[in-house]
Amino acid sequence: DRLRLTPKRIEEMAQALREVAALPDPVGQVIWSSVRPTGWVVHKVRVPLGVVFFIYESRPNVTADAAALCVKSGNAVILRGGKEALHSNLAIAAILAEAASEAGLPAHAVQLVDTPNREVVGRLLRMPEYINVVIPRGGESLIRRITEEAQMPVIKHYAGNCHVYVDRAARPDLADSLLINAKWRRLGVCNAAESRLVHAEIADRLLPRLCQALADRGVEIRGDERTCRLFPQAKPATEQDYYTEYLGPIISVKVVDSLDEAIEHINHYGSHHTDAIVTQDIDAAREFTTRVDSAAVMVNASTRLHDGGQFGLGAEIGISTDKFHARGPCGLEELTSYKYVVYGQGHLRE
Repeated sequence: DRLRLTPKRIEEMAQALREVAALPDPVGQVIWSSVRPTGWVVHKVRVPLGVVFFIYESRPNVTADAAALCVKSGNAVILRGGKEALHSNLAIAAILAEAASEAGLPAHAVQLVDTPNREVVGRLLRMPEYINVVIPRGGESLIRRITEEAQMPVIKHYAGNCHVYVDRAARPDLADSLLINAKWRRLGVCNAAESRLVHAEIADRLLPRLCQALADRGVEIRGDERTCRLFPQAKPATEQDYYTEYLGPIISVKVVDSLDEAIEHINHYGSHHTDAIVTQDIDAAREFTTRVDSAAVMVNASTRLHDGGQFGLGAEIGISTDKFHARGPCGLEELTSYKYVVYGQGHLRE
């Protein structure tokens, strides 16, 4: 079903392109400026990255979204989608290339790799003189292969092992609704919760009801010894369970004795994607947001909100867990770099 293009989905794709077109143009934006003591001026200005090689295993609408974001940010893009959607992607890319040409853009600003042959990808990954950055979007095995083979920078995230920590100062109703939304609303997405931590002081009261709420929705609970004691239907968790991005109806659960233990667990087992705390204690919230090393850290909010559109950034080409060059949702600004432009009147260095 996710590959099917219906009139409704095609109209949604067109509307998404209109929304990207309406976003502010980042190219040429002055990020920072300074007038130096002797009168010369320095501007830090956004510029395109260049040529983006975007590799994805996604629905055909991603072809249009990615092309729109790259062109809007002044970049050329080479698209390589999954073989299952090849014919749809070819048709979409042809329409986009024609529209770009009619708008006065270079004819090859949008290109699509028109063969499922994996060797072609490997060759392109060895062309740093032509391609400035690679953005892979798909399963962990694909992303690791691209990262290992690419001879140019890669913007990526390997996995979305996201956590929800229920603090001792959590409101029970928030703990219920946030966890259900984070885990059960959509199972197979990178910002779905895959692990839950519960403070020991409230575990007796909250953990059984939280586990039951998920179990009633068909989610399997894999827990530590204390979780299994409080919720006997749970299966014993292995060490690997706490590292795992399930992308399905399974969640790992652990009882922790302190905020420190929760933070240490998340930083050790997590994937630095999205992690949340449920608490009414502002000091605990600040400690959590300061010390958890993830692209997005949520306080009393679902991990599912980690999305470029939800953040008000417009569309995104993916979510990065890297720290260079981009982190979090990769929208128009993340598809740019910058350069310094200096204006003087014969100024010299003394």
